[in-house]
Amino acid sequence: MESRVKVLGHALHQMLVVFPLGLLTVAAIFHVIYLISRVPIWTQSAYYMIAAGVIGGLAAAVPGWLDWWAIPRNTRAKRVGLTHGVGNVLVLILFALSWLLQRPSPAAPPTEAIVLALVGVVLAAGTAWLGGELVARLGVGIDDGAHLDAPSSLSSPSARGSARATGDRRAYPARGYAGVERRVSGLAH
Repeated sequence: MESRVKVLGHALHQMLVVFPLGLLTVAAIFHVIYLISRVPIWTQSAYYMIAAGVIGGLAAAVPGWLDWWAIPRNTRAKRVGLTHGVGNVLVLILFALSWLLQRPSPAAPPTEAIVLALVGVVLAAGTAWLGGELVARLGVGIDDGAHLDAPSSLSSPSARGSARATGDRRAYPARGYAGVERRVSGLAH
């Protein structure tokens, strides 16, 4: 199922999620380093990363929600997408609370702020896995013409659509790894 929100032929949600996921993960790591070292620069840096990560997460949520809305009802993808989205909202709430608790003193945050960030990053790992399940297993956000020899997404739509319009199956062989597995297993026998 193709993404509903694309930039230069690629799903915008998939491009944006790397920023909040990276920023919030590094913020949690910086909190751990602070707990070990007691050097305040780590929590001060984490404070700003959390702010950027929450803003980035909100930006990524919009195209993600639009893609989820387009998933057909009563499908596994719809259920996994809902869990993924709700989990990510919870992640953003946990980190926003952590940021608010840190706000009075970013150099010496209360323990609760660090705990919220650590719980948030563990939950984010689970929601990231669900996002991977949506894309890699359920095909959400994947171009309908995707395959190992697909033309560039920057190609004109008419060039990509011409093989589909003529029904030329050679232009769009079996999608993804399944086609590779069939070809490789055929060589092994």
